[in-house]
Amino acid sequence: MIERARFAPSPTGPLHIGGVRTALFNYLIAKKSGGDFILRIEDTDSKRTIPGAEKHIIDSLKWLGLDFDEGPINQSERQPLYKKQINFLIKNRLAYYAFDTPTELEEARKASGGDFKYNFKSRVEMANSLSLTEEETKERIKRGGFVVRMTVPENTTIKVVDQVRGNLSFNSEELEDKIILKSDGMPTYHLANVVDDHEMRITSVIRGEEWLSSLPLHSLLYKHFGWESPKFYHLPLILKSSGAGKLSKRDADEQGHPVFAVKWEESKGFKEAGFSSEGLVNYLALLGWSNSTEKEKYSLEELIDVFRETEINKSGARFDYKKALWINHLHLKGFTAKKLISLSEQASSQLNEKYSIQQSEEIVNLIKERLNTTHDIDKELSVFLRQPKEYDSNVIEKINREVIYDVLNFCKLNPALIANPGALKESLMAFGSKENISFGNIMKSLRLCLVGNLSGPDLFKIIQIIGPEEALNRIKSLTNKI
Repeated sequence: MIERARFAPSPTGPLHIGGVRTALFNYLIAKKSGGDFILRIEDTDSKRTIPGAEKHIIDSLKWLGLDFDEGPINQSERQPLYKKQINFLIKNRLAYYAFDTPTELEEARKASGGDFKYNFKSRVEMANSLSLTEEETKERIKRGGFVVRMTVPENTTIKVVDQVRGNLSFNSEELEDKIILKSDGMPTYHLANVVDDHEMRITSVIRGEEWLSSLPLHSLLYKHFGWESPKFYHLPLILKSSGAGKLSKRDADEQGHPVFAVKWEESKGFKEAGFSSEGLVNYLALLGWSNSTEKEKYSLEELIDVFRETEINKSGARFDYKKALWINHLHLKGFTAKKLISLSEQASSQLNEKYSIQQSEEIVNLIKERLNTTHDIDKELSVFLRQPKEYDSNVIEKINREVIYDVLNFCKLNPALIANPGALKESLMAFGSKENISFGNIMKSLRLCLVGNLSGPDLFKIIQIIGPEEALNRIKSLTNKI
């Protein structure tokens, strides 16, 4: 079956990674069947719409490579369609006008002891088109200020299937006659969602589990209209790292990682934090999906091929930033040197000014294994671009200043060796044996003067690339400071 799936966010704020994961699962289910992925903006609540939120949603999806085949489609532009379906429901007594004021509703809640539900038991006592005469109803409609509620049947078991959780049953006594048209003439989420999914021929509805409570109401609306219901998937929550509760922006801030794909106002996204789009997509796919193999690294195309909707988890998925960094690392080290250079402003300017294209790519290939984020590119390249600005004092004290001086002074007095890394290594080993200095401390001393600390790629590769003159300058510089 060719699937049509939609991602339908409300522009009431920036796109959280929980929403991104929902978009991704919609995309994978649609594309696996050769179907379409649709972006629908559910913006019928103008009071809650935040300027820039829709653009943030679109920018996030585009950066991640989740290209939509249709859209964005804005619900706010589809009012005539909703009005037509509202009229059908009212005509068939499957929905009704409700004229109750906020005060009247509050009084009903108090009278019930806080257990009030607007349903088949209470609707006969309230001011609506089912309890009033036709004349009274027409007069009330002229005054305006009414809402339209859907009719939930009496004493009915509503059976629905969720593809993640299986067969579910709901008792209609537990449900309310939900408002489906607000007093401002705009539809609520329940009506617009069902009508649009039908009109857009959506075959699978994939959304967060917070919408599970709406499932019986939506199922009823499909029956009211006489439409075939799509398949429903309610995804587990993305939990904070402790596993206790849904991941929020505050939790992410406290844990020191983003919660958006791309920047929102002053909050940086994963893109700005140095993640590749491939790495983030890969990691989010693993949240809530039980991969049947031990493989961790997937491209988007590979995910489309291996993703199985039957492997979506029921339980919440704990967000693990260290694991996200690891997955991103796997992607970065798999990129070509050319692609990595394009991801670094420093690499694409300073590196190419100092070295040939071939040398630049050789350097980047040397540092690949050390990259967790794209920000690490600039940090790892610094050793090939300039002398260290400072030296790790802990390393100096641990090795011993006299030892460091003796090692570097030996190199300074034998400059011809610097041009031949192989000969340099042998000479240093002989020097260490004679002076009773371990080869480990010799290498640490040399790395300290070239890099500033004990990290970095192969030491002799560094010397080979920066050249003997630059290497000697760095040796002299630290020798003078010890």
